[in-house]
Amino acid sequence: MVVIDIAYQGRLRCNARHQPSGAVVATDAPLDNQGRGESFSPTDLVATALGSCILTIMGIFAERHGIDLTRASVSVSKHMVADPHRRIGRLEVDIVVPGLADPKLRAALEAAASGCPVKRSIEGSILVVERFHWS
Repeated sequence: MVVIDIAYQGRLRCNARHQPSGAVVATDAPLDNQGRGESFSPTDLVATALGSCILTIMGIFAERHGIDLTRASVSVSKHMVADPHRRIGRLEVDIVVPGLADPKLRAALEAAASGCPVKRSIEGSILVVERFHWS
C-alpha cells in the first residue's frame, strides 16, 4: 500500500505528496475548466500515469532481456468529452522505440506494454489507442 497526501492550496491548485519518497507534484485546474493551467491537471496525471507505466513495464521486460530502451519515448494525447459528463474519453499513446529491428522482440515489447497496470485499470471507461513506432 502506498499513501499519497493531497492538500488544497487554494485557487484550484493542490499539492500531492508521495509518502514513501516525499516527492511533491502540484496540480492545477486546466484553462478549459476554470483553472490557470499552470501545472498538470488531475486528468493530465492519468495520461502521464498511462504513458510512464507503459514505458516502465517495457523497461522491466527490456532489462530482463538485455535490451537498451534508453531512447524510447511515449507521447500521450488526452481527449476530453462532456457527454454525459466531463471526463477523459480517449487517450492516444504513441510509443517510439528506435533501433530495434527484431520482429520477435518488437512483439514481445508490445505484449509487455499491453500488461501495463494503469491501462488495465482504466479499460472499459477510457478508450486507449496505442501506436508503436519502430525507427
